[in-house]
Amino acid sequence: MLTVVIIFLWASLLLYLLLGGADFGAGIIEVFTSRANKTQTRKTLYRAIGPIWEANHMWLIIAIVILFVGFPAIYATMSVHLHIPLTIMLLGIIARGTAFSFRHYDAVVDDMQHLYNRIFGISSVITPLFLGIIAGSTVSRHIDPQARTFLDAYIFSWLHPFPVAVGLFTVAICGFLAAVYLVGETDTPSERQRFVNKVKGMNILAVGCGGLVFLAAYWEGIPLMDWVFGHPLGLLGILAASASLVLLWYLLLQGKGTVLRLLAGFQVMMILFVATYRHFPNLVLLKGGGYLSLLEHRGQDKTIQALGLALLLGSVLILPALIYLIYSFQKKEPKQAPVY
Repeated sequence: MLTVVIIFLWASLLLYLLLGGADFGAGIIEVFTSRANKTQTRKTLYRAIGPIWEANHMWLIIAIVILFVGFPAIYATMSVHLHIPLTIMLLGIIARGTAFSFRHYDAVVDDMQHLYNRIFGISSVITPLFLGIIAGSTVSRHIDPQARTFLDAYIFSWLHPFPVAVGLFTVAICGFLAAVYLVGETDTPSERQRFVNKVKGMNILAVGCGGLVFLAAYWEGIPLMDWVFGHPLGLLGILAASASLVLLWYLLLQGKGTVLRLLAGFQVMMILFVATYRHFPNLVLLKGGGYLSLLEHRGQDKTIQALGLALLLGSVLILPALIYLIYSFQKKEPKQAPVY
């Protein structure tokens, strides 16, 4: 049952990055949209993410619950030493959701709309930035359980070039995913071309930020090159992601968008796989060579059994409803025949 719990943990992180990340990316796309096109862009965003945007955070909640219940030592270490970036990320989620609701459902359209728009845009960037910082901090060996000062325990556990570079890379990935997803939501050729250009720009930005991650890892002595290229599985994952990226660009330039979302999702899945498989089952790498393992630092066997059964039962009940929800709201209404 431990294997089931670990699979659900990894899958929930992947789905949060694919769905919640694209949700954040929609706000990032809006930030980088010219003033003349912002109104039309917002209409497209509302149509794409409006009906299900709250459901995306379900995956983050599942991951947190799994860590809290099944791996309490890992949860406690992360929530203590990374509580500042965690708090900023959660505040970003709250601010973004509040601004999205107010600017969409506020009955009075006044100057407050400008404030809502600004909060929505800023929080759309800040939230994935600190999500990436948290992820980078867990493997950078900056977390020191023996720290005796506030700075060492709560600031320098995450405030370093590598975690920040991972945060910037996460922002770029979210923007890339959103641009790819939104290409299929357009109604006119000109609007589609605008989002195609966003895909190109965000893809170039993601590649640049990825290079920045490797530079920061080299600067800090983190063996990222070995993690990625030092094993046949890593090379296979990189080759698969690169091949899918080439195919995505080809289909994008040919004006074919039926499988763009699947290709973009596959690339992100390969990136997450390559970034995590080499130090599995160690989820957190600590300063001084220590680690927190999903196998060694798990909860009691009965707890893991109950958690695994709850996850399996929940997936049977929730996933079909969620799929139907997405299908229902994404289904386009047929055009009505004109009445004479």
